[in-house]
Amino acid sequence: MSADPHLPIPGQARRVAVIGAGAAGLCAAKHLLSIGAEVTVYEMGSQVGGLWVYENDNGISAAYASLHLNSENRVTAYADFPFPADAPLYPDHKQVYSYLAAYAHFFGVMPHIRFGVKVQQVQAQGTQWRVTLADGSDKVFDAVVVGSGHQNRPAHPEWRSQFSGEYLHSHSYRVPEPFRDTRVLVVGVGNSAVDIAADICTITRSTVLSARSPVLVMPRMLFGVPTSRVLGRLEKPWMPWPLRRFMRQTLTRVVHGRMEQWGFVTPQTRTHPTSHPSLMAHFVWDRIRARPGIRNVKGLEVEFSDGHVEVFDTIIAGTGYHVDLPFLAPELKPLNGHQLDLFLRVVHPRHQGLYFIGMFNVAGGGNIRMMDDQAQWITELVAGTQVLPSEPRMRQVMAQEQDYLRRNYPQSARYALELDPAFYRQQLQRQRRAGQHKLQAAQS
Repeated sequence: MSADPHLPIPGQARRVAVIGAGAAGLCAAKHLLSIGAEVTVYEMGSQVGGLWVYENDNGISAAYASLHLNSENRVTAYADFPFPADAPLYPDHKQVYSYLAAYAHFFGVMPHIRFGVKVQQVQAQGTQWRVTLADGSDKVFDAVVVGSGHQNRPAHPEWRSQFSGEYLHSHSYRVPEPFRDTRVLVVGVGNSAVDIAADICTITRSTVLSARSPVLVMPRMLFGVPTSRVLGRLEKPWMPWPLRRFMRQTLTRVVHGRMEQWGFVTPQTRTHPTSHPSLMAHFVWDRIRARPGIRNVKGLEVEFSDGHVEVFDTIIAGTGYHVDLPFLAPELKPLNGHQLDLFLRVVHPRHQGLYFIGMFNVAGGGNIRMMDDQAQWITELVAGTQVLPSEPRMRQVMAQEQDYLRRNYPQSARYALELDPAFYRQQLQRQRRAGQHKLQAAQS
Protein backbone atom coordinates (compact mmCIF):
# COMPACT_ATOMS: atom_id res chain seq x y z
CA MET A 1 0.00 0.00 0.00
CA SER A 2 1.45 3.41 -0.93
CA ALA A 3 0.45 7.05 -0.73
CA ASP A 4 -1.00 8.87 -3.72
CA PRO A 5 1.48 10.14 -6.33
CA HIS A 6 2.28 13.84 -5.96
CA LEU A 7 0.39 16.24 -8.14
CA PRO A 8 2.00 19.54 -9.21
CA ILE A 9 1.05 22.75 -7.44
CA PRO A 10 1.56 25.97 -9.39
CA GLY A 11 3.81 28.29 -7.44
CA GLN A 12 4.28 27.91 -3.70
CA ALA A 13 2.72 25.25 -1.52
CA ARG A 14 -0.84 26.07 -0.55
CA ARG A 15 -1.71 26.56 3.11
CA VAL A 16 -4.93 24.74 4.00
CA ALA A 17 -6.86 24.54 7.26
CA VAL A 18 -8.95 21.42 7.88
CA ILE A 19 -11.60 21.63 10.59
CA GLY A 20 -12.17 18.29 12.31
CA ALA A 21 -10.12 15.08 12.57
CA GLY A 22 -12.94 12.62 11.98
CA ALA A 23 -13.26 10.42 8.91
CA ALA A 24 -13.87 13.44 6.65
CA GLY A 25 -11.08 15.66 7.92
CA LEU A 26 -8.51 12.86 7.95
CA CYS A 27 -8.94 11.93 4.30
CA ALA A 28 -9.01 15.60 3.27
CA ALA A 29 -5.70 16.12 5.08
CA LYS A 30 -4.19 12.93 3.63
CA HIS A 31 -4.96 13.88 0.03
CA LEU A 32 -3.81 17.47 0.52
CA LEU A 33 -0.54 16.36 2.09
CA SER A 34 0.08 14.09 -0.91
CA ILE A 35 0.44 17.17 -3.16
CA GLY A 36 2.73 19.00 -0.77
CA ALA A 37 0.17 21.37 0.72
CA GLU A 38 0.87 22.88 4.14
CA VAL A 39 -1.97 21.39 6.15
CA THR A 40 -3.14 22.21 9.66
CA VAL A 41 -5.96 20.12 11.11
CA TYR A 42 -7.89 21.61 14.03
CA GLU A 43 -9.59 19.09 16.34
CA MET A 44 -11.55 19.96 19.49
CA GLY A 45 -10.98 16.56 21.07
CA SER A 46 -7.82 14.77 22.15
CA GLN A 47 -7.90 12.05 19.48
CA VAL A 48 -8.88 11.32 15.89
CA GLY A 49 -12.08 9.53 14.94
CA GLY A 50 -14.84 12.09 15.47
CA LEU A 51 -18.24 10.50 15.98
CA TRP A 52 -16.66 7.01 16.10
CA VAL A 53 -15.01 7.74 19.45
CA TYR A 54 -17.19 6.57 22.34
CA GLU A 55 -17.48 9.32 24.99
CA ASN A 56 -15.29 11.55 22.85
CA ASP A 57 -14.01 14.50 24.87
CA ASN A 58 -14.83 16.83 22.00
CA GLY A 59 -18.36 16.72 23.45
CA ILE A 60 -20.23 16.19 20.19
CA SER A 61 -19.96 12.47 19.40
CA ALA A 62 -23.22 10.50 19.40
CA ALA A 63 -21.57 7.06 19.61
CA TYR A 64 -23.34 4.53 21.83
CA ALA A 65 -21.77 1.38 23.26
CA SER A 66 -23.36 -0.98 20.72
CA LEU A 67 -22.65 1.18 17.63
CA HIS A 68 -21.53 -0.66 14.48
CA LEU A 69 -21.12 0.31 10.85
CA ASN A 70 -24.33 -0.05 8.88
CA SER A 71 -22.46 -0.63 5.63
CA GLU A 72 -20.09 -3.50 4.88
CA ASN A 73 -16.46 -2.68 5.67
CA ARG A 74 -15.17 -3.25 2.13
CA VAL A 75 -17.51 -0.67 0.57
CA THR A 76 -17.07 1.72 3.49
CA ALA A 77 -13.27 1.86 3.62
CA TYR A 78 -11.14 4.52 1.97
CA ALA A 79 -10.28 3.47 -1.60
CA ASP A 80 -6.56 2.91 -0.87
CA PHE A 81 -6.76 1.71 2.75
CA PRO A 82 -8.93 -1.36 3.37
CA PHE A 83 -9.99 -2.56 6.80
CA PRO A 84 -7.75 -5.30 8.24
CA ALA A 85 -8.31 -8.73 6.71
CA ASP A 86 -9.64 -10.08 10.01
CA ALA A 87 -12.14 -7.24 10.53
CA PRO A 88 -15.81 -8.29 10.80
CA LEU A 89 -18.24 -7.43 8.02
CA TYR A 90 -19.71 -4.64 10.17
CA PRO A 91 -17.05 -3.32 12.57
CA ASP A 92 -18.02 -1.73 15.87
CA HIS A 93 -17.04 1.79 16.94
CA LYS A 94 -13.80 0.64 18.59
CA GLN A 95 -12.70 -1.10 15.41
CA VAL A 96 -13.65 1.88 13.24
CA TYR A 97 -11.71 4.19 15.55
CA SER A 98 -8.65 1.90 15.34
CA TYR A 99 -8.99 1.89 11.55
CA LEU A 100 -9.14 5.70 11.35
CA ALA A 101 -6.19 6.07 13.72
CA ALA A 102 -4.16 3.60 11.64
CA TYR A 103 -5.03 5.57 8.49
CA ALA A 104 -3.87 8.84 10.09
CA HIS A 105 -0.56 7.28 11.18
CA PHE A 106 0.09 5.45 7.89
CA PHE A 107 -0.34 8.54 5.74
CA GLY A 108 1.50 10.90 8.10
CA VAL A 109 -1.51 13.00 9.08
CA MET A 110 -0.99 12.86 12.86
CA PRO A 111 1.89 15.43 13.06
CA HIS A 112 -0.33 17.98 11.31
CA ILE A 113 -3.21 17.77 13.81
CA ARG A 114 -3.62 20.30 16.61
CA PHE A 115 -5.65 18.56 19.30
CA GLY A 116 -7.76 20.27 21.95
CA VAL A 117 -8.22 23.32 19.72
CA LYS A 118 -11.57 24.91 18.94
CA VAL A 119 -12.06 27.02 15.82
CA GLN A 120 -13.95 30.13 16.85
CA GLN A 121 -14.39 31.85 13.50
CA VAL A 122 -13.56 31.56 9.82
CA GLN A 123 -13.60 34.82 7.85
CA ALA A 124 -12.86 35.70 4.25
CA GLN A 125 -9.86 37.99 3.84
CA GLY A 126 -9.58 38.89 0.18
CA THR A 127 -8.73 35.66 -1.62
CA GLN A 128 -7.53 34.09 1.63
CA TRP A 129 -9.08 32.91 4.90
CA ARG A 130 -8.47 33.94 8.47
CA VAL A 131 -9.05 31.19 11.03
CA THR A 132 -9.44 32.43 14.60
CA LEU A 133 -9.19 30.00 17.50
CA ALA A 134 -10.93 30.07 20.88
CA ASP A 135 -7.75 31.30 22.57
CA GLY A 136 -7.77 34.39 20.33
CA SER A 137 -4.87 33.39 18.10
CA ASP A 138 -5.36 33.34 14.34
CA LYS A 139 -3.71 32.30 11.11
CA VAL A 140 -4.29 33.02 7.43
CA PHE A 141 -4.79 30.18 4.93
CA ASP A 142 -5.28 29.87 1.19
CA ALA A 143 -8.18 27.45 1.64
CA VAL A 144 -10.37 25.98 4.37
CA VAL A 145 -11.94 22.51 4.39
CA VAL A 146 -14.88 22.06 6.78
CA GLY A 147 -15.00 18.45 7.96
CA SER A 148 -16.75 18.97 11.28
CA GLY A 149 -19.76 16.79 10.47
CA HIS A 150 -23.49 17.43 10.58
CA GLN A 151 -24.59 15.32 13.55
CA ASN A 152 -23.72 17.48 16.51
CA ARG A 153 -26.80 19.67 17.14
CA PRO A 154 -29.87 17.50 17.83
CA ALA A 155 -33.22 18.41 16.31
CA HIS A 156 -35.93 18.10 18.98
CA PRO A 157 -39.66 17.58 18.33
CA GLU A 158 -42.09 20.39 19.10
CA TRP A 159 -43.92 18.35 21.76
CA ARG A 160 -40.78 17.82 23.82
CA SER A 161 -41.82 20.21 26.60
CA GLN A 162 -45.26 18.61 26.88
CA PHE A 163 -43.85 15.27 28.04
CA SER A 164 -43.45 15.00 31.82
CA GLY A 165 -41.36 11.83 31.84
CA GLU A 166 -37.71 11.39 30.98
CA TYR A 167 -36.81 12.73 27.55
CA LEU A 168 -33.55 12.43 25.66
CA HIS A 169 -32.35 12.67 22.10
CA SER A 170 -30.64 9.65 20.56
CA HIS A 171 -27.47 11.77 20.55
CA SER A 172 -27.32 11.34 24.35
CA TYR A 173 -28.03 7.61 24.44
CA ARG A 174 -25.13 5.36 25.49
CA VAL A 175 -26.19 2.07 27.17
CA PRO A 176 -29.51 0.28 27.88
CA GLU A 177 -29.22 -0.21 31.67
CA PRO A 178 -30.83 3.13 32.73
CA PHE A 179 -34.05 2.02 31.01
CA ARG A 180 -34.48 -1.29 32.80
CA ASP A 181 -38.16 -2.07 33.63
CA THR A 182 -39.41 1.18 32.09
CA ARG A 183 -41.89 1.89 29.31
CA VAL A 184 -39.90 3.42 26.45
CA LEU A 185 -40.99 5.08 23.22
CA VAL A 186 -38.33 5.45 20.54
CA VAL A 187 -39.32 8.04 17.95
CA GLY A 188 -38.09 7.47 14.40
CA VAL A 189 -36.97 4.55 12.25
CA GLY A 190 -33.55 5.75 11.15
CA ASN A 191 -30.54 3.57 11.84
CA SER A 192 -29.82 5.08 15.26
CA ALA A 193 -33.45 4.71 16.37
CA VAL A 194 -33.70 1.05 15.40
CA ASP A 195 -30.28 0.35 16.92
CA ILE A 196 -31.42 1.82 20.22
CA ALA A 197 -34.79 0.05 20.20
CA ALA A 198 -33.10 -3.30 19.60
CA ASP A 199 -30.50 -2.47 22.24
CA ILE A 200 -32.90 -1.69 25.09
CA CYS A 201 -35.88 -3.96 24.39
CA THR A 202 -34.52 -6.98 26.25
CA ILE A 203 -34.52 -5.14 29.59
CA THR A 204 -37.40 -2.64 29.31
CA ARG A 205 -40.94 -3.24 30.47
CA SER A 206 -42.04 -2.32 26.94
CA THR A 207 -40.46 -0.76 23.84
CA VAL A 208 -42.43 0.99 21.10
CA LEU A 209 -41.12 2.42 17.82
CA SER A 210 -43.01 5.40 16.41
CA ALA A 211 -42.76 5.45 12.61
CA ARG A 212 -44.27 8.62 11.16
CA SER A 213 -43.09 7.77 7.64
CA PRO A 214 -43.21 4.56 5.60
CA VAL A 215 -40.19 2.32 6.05
CA LEU A 216 -38.74 -0.81 4.51
CA VAL A 217 -36.67 -2.64 7.12
CA MET A 218 -34.43 -4.72 4.90
CA PRO A 219 -32.55 -7.79 6.15
CA ARG A 220 -28.87 -7.16 6.85
CA MET A 221 -27.81 -10.50 5.36
CA LEU A 222 -29.15 -12.70 2.53
CA PHE A 223 -27.81 -16.10 1.46
CA GLY A 224 -24.93 -15.70 3.89
CA VAL A 225 -23.66 -12.39 2.48
CA PRO A 226 -24.56 -8.72 3.03
CA THR A 227 -27.81 -7.78 1.30
CA SER A 228 -26.01 -4.97 -0.52
CA ARG A 229 -23.99 -7.58 -2.43
CA VAL A 230 -27.15 -9.37 -3.53
CA LEU A 231 -28.70 -6.10 -4.68
CA GLY A 232 -25.48 -5.22 -6.47
CA ARG A 233 -25.84 -8.36 -8.59
CA LEU A 234 -29.57 -8.04 -9.19
CA GLU A 235 -29.94 -4.33 -9.86
CA LYS A 236 -28.63 -2.85 -13.09
CA PRO A 237 -28.05 0.84 -13.95
CA TRP A 238 -30.73 0.72 -16.67
CA MET A 239 -33.45 -0.52 -14.32
CA PRO A 240 -36.20 2.02 -13.50
CA TRP A 241 -36.80 2.71 -9.83
CA PRO A 242 -40.22 0.94 -9.66
CA LEU A 243 -38.53 -2.30 -10.71
CA ARG A 244 -35.76 -1.88 -8.15
CA ARG A 245 -38.35 -1.10 -5.49
CA PHE A 246 -40.29 -4.26 -6.37
CA MET A 247 -37.12 -6.36 -6.09
CA ARG A 248 -36.22 -4.88 -2.70
CA GLN A 249 -39.73 -5.29 -1.35
CA THR A 250 -39.89 -8.87 -2.59
CA LEU A 251 -36.59 -9.82 -0.94
CA THR A 252 -37.66 -8.13 2.28
CA ARG A 253 -41.05 -9.83 2.25
CA VAL A 254 -39.44 -13.25 1.83
CA VAL A 255 -37.40 -12.68 5.00
CA HIS A 256 -39.53 -10.35 7.13
CA GLY A 257 -43.02 -10.53 5.66
CA ARG A 258 -45.06 -7.41 4.88
CA MET A 259 -44.18 -4.27 6.79
CA GLU A 260 -47.88 -3.80 7.59
CA GLN A 261 -48.03 -6.98 9.64
CA TRP A 262 -45.57 -5.40 12.08
CA GLY A 263 -47.29 -2.01 12.23
CA PHE A 264 -45.25 -0.18 9.59
CA VAL A 265 -46.25 1.16 6.15
CA THR A 266 -44.39 -0.02 3.05
CA PRO A 267 -42.90 2.97 1.18
CA GLN A 268 -43.84 3.68 -2.43
CA THR A 269 -41.04 6.19 -3.00
CA ARG A 270 -37.32 5.99 -2.35
CA THR A 271 -36.43 6.10 1.32
CA HIS A 272 -33.19 6.07 3.26
CA PRO A 273 -32.17 2.43 3.79
CA THR A 274 -32.99 0.95 7.20
CA SER A 275 -31.67 -2.41 8.31
CA HIS A 276 -30.73 -4.21 11.49
CA PRO A 277 -29.52 -7.75 12.14
CA SER A 278 -31.98 -8.48 14.96
CA LEU A 279 -34.73 -5.83 14.96
CA MET A 280 -37.43 -7.93 13.34
CA ALA A 281 -36.63 -10.90 15.59
CA HIS A 282 -37.53 -8.65 18.54
CA PHE A 283 -40.87 -7.94 16.86
CA VAL A 284 -41.46 -11.69 16.62
CA TRP A 285 -40.77 -12.04 20.36
CA ASP A 286 -43.07 -9.05 21.06
CA ARG A 287 -40.22 -7.13 22.65
CA ILE A 288 -40.84 -4.22 20.25
CA ARG A 289 -44.11 -2.92 18.81
CA ALA A 290 -44.64 -0.28 16.14
CA ARG A 291 -46.97 2.71 16.22
CA PRO A 292 -47.53 5.50 13.67
CA GLY A 293 -46.53 9.14 14.13
CA ILE A 294 -47.33 11.20 17.22
CA ARG A 295 -50.41 13.42 17.25
CA ASN A 296 -50.29 14.78 20.78
CA VAL A 297 -48.34 14.48 24.03
CA LYS A 298 -49.67 15.31 27.50
CA GLY A 299 -47.88 14.37 30.69
CA LEU A 300 -46.91 10.71 30.32
CA GLU A 301 -49.58 10.04 27.70
CA VAL A 302 -48.78 9.89 23.99
CA GLU A 303 -51.55 9.91 21.41
CA PHE A 304 -50.59 8.46 18.03
CA SER A 305 -52.07 9.44 14.66
CA ASP A 306 -54.33 6.37 14.66
CA GLY A 307 -55.96 7.52 17.93
CA HIS A 308 -54.22 4.98 20.16
CA VAL A 309 -53.06 6.40 23.51
CA GLU A 310 -50.27 4.88 25.57
CA VAL A 311 -48.32 5.81 28.69
CA PHE A 312 -44.52 5.97 28.67
CA ASP A 313 -41.85 6.67 31.26
CA THR A 314 -39.19 7.65 28.74
CA ILE A 315 -39.05 8.98 25.20
CA ILE A 316 -35.88 8.67 23.13
CA ALA A 317 -36.07 10.91 20.07
CA GLY A 318 -34.25 9.72 16.97
CA THR A 319 -35.35 12.88 15.20
CA GLY A 320 -32.17 13.86 13.42
CA TYR A 321 -29.97 16.92 13.53
CA HIS A 322 -29.62 20.53 12.48
CA VAL A 323 -26.52 21.42 10.46
CA ASP A 324 -24.46 23.56 12.80
CA LEU A 325 -21.54 25.66 11.53
CA PRO A 326 -21.08 28.16 14.38
CA PHE A 327 -17.54 29.14 13.37
CA LEU A 328 -18.56 30.47 9.95
CA ALA A 329 -19.40 34.13 9.54
CA PRO A 330 -23.12 34.53 8.59
CA GLU A 331 -22.40 35.37 4.96
CA LEU A 332 -20.37 32.17 4.61
CA LYS A 333 -22.98 29.75 5.91
CA PRO A 334 -24.44 27.88 2.91
CA LEU A 335 -27.65 27.07 4.78
CA ASN A 336 -31.08 27.11 3.16
CA GLY A 337 -33.31 25.70 5.87
CA HIS A 338 -32.09 22.13 6.39
CA GLN A 339 -30.43 22.13 2.98
CA LEU A 340 -26.83 23.05 2.19
CA ASP A 341 -26.47 25.18 -0.93
CA LEU A 342 -23.19 23.76 -2.18
CA PHE A 343 -21.95 22.88 -5.64
CA LEU A 344 -21.65 19.08 -5.70
CA ARG A 345 -22.00 19.15 -1.89
CA VAL A 346 -18.46 20.56 -1.64
CA VAL A 347 -17.94 24.08 -3.02
CA HIS A 348 -19.48 27.31 -1.75
CA PRO A 349 -20.59 28.87 -5.07
CA ARG A 350 -19.83 32.43 -3.95
CA HIS A 351 -16.67 31.83 -1.94
CA GLN A 352 -14.06 29.76 -3.74
CA GLY A 353 -11.48 28.28 -1.43
CA LEU A 354 -14.08 27.30 1.16
CA TYR A 355 -14.82 23.59 0.86
CA PHE A 356 -17.06 21.14 2.72
CA ILE A 357 -16.66 17.39 3.06
CA GLY A 358 -18.97 14.72 4.45
CA MET A 359 -22.09 16.87 4.60
CA PHE A 360 -24.45 14.18 3.37
CA ASN A 361 -26.33 10.98 4.15
CA VAL A 362 -25.53 8.33 1.55
CA ALA A 363 -28.59 6.44 0.35
CA GLY A 364 -26.81 3.09 0.24
CA GLY A 365 -23.07 2.51 0.35
CA GLY A 366 -20.43 3.88 2.69
CA ASN A 367 -20.10 7.47 3.87
CA ILE A 368 -16.33 7.17 4.31
CA ARG A 369 -15.75 6.05 0.71
CA MET A 370 -17.80 8.99 -0.56
CA MET A 371 -15.75 11.38 1.60
CA ASP A 372 -12.67 9.96 -0.10
CA ASP A 373 -14.10 10.89 -3.51
CA GLN A 374 -14.81 14.41 -2.32
CA ALA A 375 -11.36 14.80 -0.78
CA GLN A 376 -9.68 13.84 -4.04
CA TRP A 377 -11.65 16.49 -5.94
CA ILE A 378 -10.94 19.15 -3.30
CA THR A 379 -7.24 18.35 -3.60
CA GLU A 380 -7.36 18.77 -7.37
CA LEU A 381 -9.03 22.16 -6.93
CA VAL A 382 -6.43 23.27 -4.40
CA ALA A 383 -3.62 21.98 -6.62
CA GLY A 384 -4.94 23.86 -9.64
CA THR A 385 -5.33 20.68 -11.70
CA GLN A 386 -9.09 21.24 -11.71
CA VAL A 387 -11.08 24.42 -12.23
CA LEU A 388 -14.65 25.33 -11.37
CA PRO A 389 -17.41 26.51 -13.70
CA SER A 390 -19.01 29.94 -13.38
CA GLU A 391 -21.37 30.62 -10.49
CA PRO A 392 -24.46 30.51 -12.77
CA ARG A 393 -23.37 27.09 -14.07
CA MET A 394 -22.75 25.85 -10.53
CA ARG A 395 -26.22 26.94 -9.47
CA GLN A 396 -27.70 25.25 -12.54
CA VAL A 397 -26.10 21.93 -11.52
CA MET A 398 -27.24 22.45 -7.93
CA ALA A 399 -30.81 22.99 -9.13
CA GLN A 400 -30.63 19.82 -11.23
CA GLU A 401 -29.60 17.78 -8.19
CA GLN A 402 -32.37 19.25 -6.04
CA ASP A 403 -34.88 18.48 -8.78
CA TYR A 404 -33.63 14.89 -8.87
CA LEU A 405 -34.01 14.58 -5.11
CA ARG A 406 -37.53 16.07 -5.18
CA ARG A 407 -38.58 13.57 -7.84
CA ASN A 408 -37.10 10.56 -6.10
CA TYR A 409 -37.21 11.11 -2.33
CA PRO A 410 -39.74 12.31 0.27
CA GLN A 411 -39.77 16.05 0.86
CA SER A 412 -38.91 16.20 4.54
CA ALA A 413 -36.09 17.54 6.69
CA ARG A 414 -34.67 14.05 7.06
CA TYR A 415 -33.87 13.94 3.35
CA ALA A 416 -32.35 17.41 3.05
CA LEU A 417 -28.82 15.92 3.01
CA GLU A 418 -29.71 12.70 1.17
CA LEU A 419 -27.15 11.74 -1.44
CA ASP A 420 -27.80 9.17 -4.16
CA PRO A 421 -24.34 7.64 -4.72
CA ALA A 422 -24.78 6.67 -8.38
CA PHE A 423 -26.27 10.03 -9.39
CA TYR A 424 -23.69 11.96 -7.36
CA ARG A 425 -20.68 10.11 -8.73
CA GLN A 426 -21.95 10.71 -12.28
CA GLN A 427 -22.22 14.42 -11.55
CA LEU A 428 -18.77 14.52 -9.96
CA GLN A 429 -17.08 12.66 -12.82
CA ARG A 430 -18.84 14.87 -15.36
CA GLN A 431 -17.56 17.98 -13.60
CA ARG A 432 -14.02 16.64 -13.31
CA ARG A 433 -13.93 15.98 -17.08
CA ALA A 434 -15.35 19.44 -17.78
CA GLY A 435 -12.85 21.03 -15.41
CA GLN A 436 -9.93 19.32 -17.11
CA HIS A 437 -11.11 20.38 -20.56
CA LYS A 438 -11.55 23.97 -19.38
CA LEU A 439 -8.05 23.97 -17.89
CA GLN A 440 -6.49 22.51 -21.03
CA ALA A 441 -8.27 25.09 -23.17
CA ALA A 442 -7.00 27.92 -20.97
CA GLN A 443 -3.42 26.63 -21.19
CA SER A 444 -3.43 26.13 -24.98
